[in-house]
Amino acid sequence: MLAQQLANGVMLGSTYALVAIGYTLIFGVLRLLHLAHGEVFMVGAFAGLQALLWWQFGPLAALIVGLIASAVIGMLLELVAFRPIRKRGNSHLAPIVSTIGAGLVLQEVMTKTFGAEQTPFPSALSRVIYNLGIISVTGSQIFILSVAIVTMIALHLFVTRTRYGIAMRATSENLQVAAILGINVNTVILVTFGVASALGGIAGVLVGLNFNAISPFMGVEMGIKGMAVMLIGGLGSIYGAMIGGLLLGIVEVMSVAYLVSSLRDAFAFGLMILILILRPRGLFQTGIRTER
Repeated sequence: MLAQQLANGVMLGSTYALVAIGYTLIFGVLRLLHLAHGEVFMVGAFAGLQALLWWQFGPLAALIVGLIASAVIGMLLELVAFRPIRKRGNSHLAPIVSTIGAGLVLQEVMTKTFGAEQTPFPSALSRVIYNLGIISVTGSQIFILSVAIVTMIALHLFVTRTRYGIAMRATSENLQVAAILGINVNTVILVTFGVASALGGIAGVLVGLNFNAISPFMGVEMGIKGMAVMLIGGLGSIYGAMIGGLLLGIVEVMSVAYLVSSLRDAFAFGLMILILILRPRGLFQTGIRTER
């Protein structure tokens, strides 16, 4: 029973980690919270659903459609909600308020388009069950874990080996110095939003596959969980977001299985508070960049 719940927690936590990494990338570069990221995650879920329903694509193709849709939305938000305000001054409040408004717009558009009720997310993988010794997993769970692992490895290689990844790390150290050294900061920020939003879109499709249902309001809860994971792992730490997501997923599943299911969020955020009391800067105190 314990091994089964641990496996379920890892599956759930891997989706939390992908959302949190998106927050972390944007915060690491701009030191700003992208409060519409949860809605970008939701758009990716609905884009993947339409790929399944309209074009009868498989889950992998739906994942790619969700990834692309979220990346496009994320880059549009950077151009519309972040960049004009960022160029006018150093206020940290205005971009945050702008993204709140952008998130509400996305939520209303999706509500008018698809309705406010939960929408079934079909998946033939959910009906396939594999008995792996002391645990049983569905095809969806294996797909979710595999995609999450591959995505995290690909992100690591992107950040550490590619030209834009290195430019991202340089920009995160000091935006002004990076610009002086010849890095096109605006392009790097746009790429960062695209990558972060693509991770959110992947997570949206995976959550739909895991729970077999999505709604226009799913981004609110996932956005809050993503920020909690980012705080647990450490602001700006990609690897902290990975570990924090898995930890939060395991705690939630364990609280439902062995304690009070209605208090799963209380246990999750209680864990966040405890970690921040013991380590105010999170589990990993170094991240994608240091203080300016």
